[in-house]
Amino acid sequence: MPEPKENAVIETTYGDMTLAFWPEVAPKTVANFKKLARSGFYDGTAFHRIIKGFMIQGGCPNTKEGATGMPGTGGPGYQIKAEFNPKTHKRGVISMARSAHPDSAGSQFFICHGDAKFLDRQYTAFGEVTAGEDVLERIATVPTGGEGGEKSAPIERIAIKTVKIMPAA
Repeated sequence: MPEPKENAVIETTYGDMTLAFWPEVAPKTVANFKKLARSGFYDGTAFHRIIKGFMIQGGCPNTKEGATGMPGTGGPGYQIKAEFNPKTHKRGVISMARSAHPDSAGSQFFICHGDAKFLDRQYTAFGEVTAGEDVLERIATVPTGGEGGEKSAPIERIAIKTVKIMPAA
């Protein structure tokens, strides 16, 4: 029997975004995201990297209140194998963030704010925003700053209150 279809609802301080998963192209990645969400791993984290027109990134445990460690460097304590697939990185697509090594993703993810086809088949796309596109837009246009060259740290905290896994309607 096939698994029932499920969505994720990412509740943020800017509103909610609903994601539909693509288990047919990234089954292990989808299962990992659902497992972390159900365990509360994402609760209280924040979007720590925003590049307007490109993407918003979250899922780092180092962004929780009182956490130590540099935001963007944390994970769940393990890494998952990449599941590169033919899905295109376009606005609204959720994909796994990783370091230079293809199999280094763990918990961090990004949601494309613009088309990023140069990431196709190099990052694991595993779903897309089906509701809350206005929330994506609001988060992606928050002013950023920070140290170093990229200046992609939001100047205000954009919390991920919780990520709920729900039956798809």
